[in-house]
Amino acid sequence: MHKTMLGFSLAAALAATAACDSGTTSSGGAAAQTAPQAVRPEELRAAVSDPDVRAFYEARQWQAAWNEEQGAALTKAVGEAPRHGLAAASFLDEKAAAGGAAAREAALTKAALHYADALAHGVVDPKSIADVYTLERPKVDVAKGLNGAITNGQVAQWLASLAPQDAEYKALSDAYLGYVKRAVQEKRQPIPEGAALKAGGSDPRVPAIAAALRSSGFLNEDVEGNRYTPALAQAVGRMQAAYGLKADGVLGASTLAVLNGGATERARTLAINLERRRWLAREAPATRIDVNTAATFLSYLRDGQEVDRRRVVVGQPGWETPRLGSPIVRLIANPPWRVPESIQEDELAGKSQDYLRRNKFSFEGGQLVQAAGPTSALGQVKFDMDNDQAIYLHDTPAKALFNEDERHRSHGCIRVQDAIGFARLIAEQQGKLQDFDKGLGTGKETAIDLPQRIPVRLLYHTAYVENGQVRFSPDAYGWDDMLAEKLGMEKRTRAANRVHSIDVGP
Repeated sequence: MHKTMLGFSLAAALAATAACDSGTTSSGGAAAQTAPQAVRPEELRAAVSDPDVRAFYEARQWQAAWNEEQGAALTKAVGEAPRHGLAAASFLDEKAAAGGAAAREAALTKAALHYADALAHGVVDPKSIADVYTLERPKVDVAKGLNGAITNGQVAQWLASLAPQDAEYKALSDAYLGYVKRAVQEKRQPIPEGAALKAGGSDPRVPAIAAALRSSGFLNEDVEGNRYTPALAQAVGRMQAAYGLKADGVLGASTLAVLNGGATERARTLAINLERRRWLAREAPATRIDVNTAATFLSYLRDGQEVDRRRVVVGQPGWETPRLGSPIVRLIANPPWRVPESIQEDELAGKSQDYLRRNKFSFEGGQLVQAAGPTSALGQVKFDMDNDQAIYLHDTPAKALFNEDERHRSHGCIRVQDAIGFARLIAEQQGKLQDFDKGLGTGKETAIDLPQRIPVRLLYHTAYVENGQVRFSPDAYGWDDMLAEKLGMEKRTRAANRVHSIDVGP
């Protein structure tokens, strides 16, 4: 289905939000007051140019669909678009909807189909901006659904059911509306750069810092003078924690950039992440592992409840971890590392024979292989996954990276904190703990097939909910900006990708 380009005007979004809150819409009046008229098939054919609308009416033998009541319900429902980070005006052509009977009929159907598709599937096809995207997508026949909703007089209810219904989507939606209102109210100049501020220091920027923290909801008290008080440092720490930064209360360059972004940037990030969630199948497996590659942590759920959460190291910019849906099928104790050709040629080709020997590399059938062991790149366990991208979870000897705030350091695979403990947790729950421990103890490569595959979703969410609070993460890969441009939001100049590689592991 054709995707509508969306503009991102905060002023327009605020007006639409206010209309939603008051129970009215700016676009509903004209359509609701238009009396239904009989529309001849030839008139309707002449009024339709959109291919999706044409297919809808062909299935109806070109019979008109809308009466006054259902038209009003549609325009009111489309007025709820800001709750999803969308612009209502992008869907409903008010001029056409206020025109003659045939033009109004076609305009209402076009708005209904495209708005329904945006809610059900997202506005942008993720495969149009991702080299690899294998996460399960929603499967909704919006044309069939719309026809049934019109027949049953349930257009508004049907549209309301199409977007994700989970608590996280609602929390992000509520946060988006709140930041839109704050953004329109914010009228302040960016805080200038300067030396890093620690608690107890003084700086003429302090009043502006305090005002920005109050505007963002991280500070409730008044601050006088230029002293960077412990209370201010604590407020900065809360903001840092919310945005995936080191929560030390020190106001340095990266923290200042977040503070200067203000509510406008937060609203933009939330709109982008609402779109990402509309890409996902509505019923996720109750038992699964979700890896947030933006925030660099994984969450293990069993029967819909989180039972484990831990840090991960994921692909660095230039070696981005792709967005995959792929199950863990086995645990491999003491895995050797069969070096991908790209790493072999780019990073190991110039290594001396002494280096290769010391690190237990050898050639097997022309491929470079690192022998199993605690110091090998895969550590002592690999969580083998079924995909064509050679992406998997694994242990690592580089344990210190898990203590870093910036953990985009790998060549694309996912390194798991305390991977042995995580593997033992999975093995125990599947009745394979004894097999795993025995295999691990041999020091030799041992595969332990899992009786139940565990679905894994590799997600990229720069806004998410943790312990009931909306959190943000930096856009390490620049994928927010890529999607924002597709959504019709203002273009950003992306910083050059930073490469953090400190080892040659996957």
